[in-house]
Amino acid sequence: MKVLDPATGNLLRAVVQPPAAVRAIADLASKITSWEAAIEGARQHGILPMLLKELVSVEGAIPSSALDLIRNEFERNAFHCYANTLELLEVLQLFEAAGIPAMPFKGVVLGASVYGDMTARIAGDLDILIYFKDLQPATRLLKSRGYDLKTLVLEDGSPEARNYFEYHFERPDDGMVLELRWRLELSASHFHRNLGMDWIWPRRRTARLAGADVPNLDPVACLLILCMHGSKHVWTRLIWICDVARLLESEPQLDWGFAIHEAKRLGLWHCLALGVLLAHWLAGAPVPLEIMGRFERDRTARRLAVFFQSHAVNEPGKVPEGRIPYDVQLLGIREKLGMILSRGSLRPNARDRAMVKLPKSLDPLYYLIRPIRLLLDRSGR
Repeated sequence: MKVLDPATGNLLRAVVQPPAAVRAIADLASKITSWEAAIEGARQHGILPMLLKELVSVEGAIPSSALDLIRNEFERNAFHCYANTLELLEVLQLFEAAGIPAMPFKGVVLGASVYGDMTARIAGDLDILIYFKDLQPATRLLKSRGYDLKTLVLEDGSPEARNYFEYHFERPDDGMVLELRWRLELSASHFHRNLGMDWIWPRRRTARLAGADVPNLDPVACLLILCMHGSKHVWTRLIWICDVARLLESEPQLDWGFAIHEAKRLGLWHCLALGVLLAHWLAGAPVPLEIMGRFERDRTARRLAVFFQSHAVNEPGKVPEGRIPYDVQLLGIREKLGMILSRGSLRPNARDRAMVKLPKSLDPLYYLIRPIRLLLDRSGR
């Protein structure tokens, strides 16, 4: 993603604040020197619909040509949202008729359930979670709708369990993209919790989408998934921070005790704390003071949140530097131990021997030195 100029960054920061915030949108808009760049910045951050909503209220402060460009982008996105909704409803009906439970997430369902309007959120791909046992019949049904499977698979037709947890489909006729997933991951190489339908399906809710009821994530699962997704992708887009903030706004009675319990149980504590801190600091998410205090007292989460607060808008995609890799910092204690104790990580190498010089007779001690080195050295990723 491109680095934004300061004027565009300041405008986008104001746009993601809640309506009750005091924002000088007109003044910030007047400082934009290139609306093409500003629109591109809003597009890459996924907040064009939000930008249009704010600028319409101060349209006298910006060139009419710029407003027309943003309206065109909004209409294009709205069309994509409606197309996604129609396709999603038909796919879900097809799966239901075949006895395949399916959970849509993110995209238009999140827009409808959290933002109150499916066009208020940028349209993306269709994401659907299913049971692994239903993968092959679901694949056949999608192929019958004209989709091509783009994911590489092994010769026996099954995905490689360690490296794959999704099938990527594209339909040449209209460019529709759909991803079937059977596991939700923080990091393919370090995080091996089986977060799938067994976790989210029993507590499912329903959302109203274009007059139809569709399965929807319960608020706690949705919160953890949004925080996990944003953390995995280093909070590159503002829309991911806004998603967390709007979810918290829409769920004032969120069961924080259960959310924290699940986060700790699943090794997602740092992801949850990081996502909520960013949503509160950057997008004004309402969070109880006691809960904010718990998250702010976590030094790892607070340090990462301070970093992304400074860089997420103007330098999206920048990763904090340090001896411990960012993705390792996100892990819980059990996940870190699992990474260290995995078969491929146990055997000492030249880096371990370079860290501490030991005589040959004490060579076995390198098996104790290696875990320490892995946590301190970026090469242990």
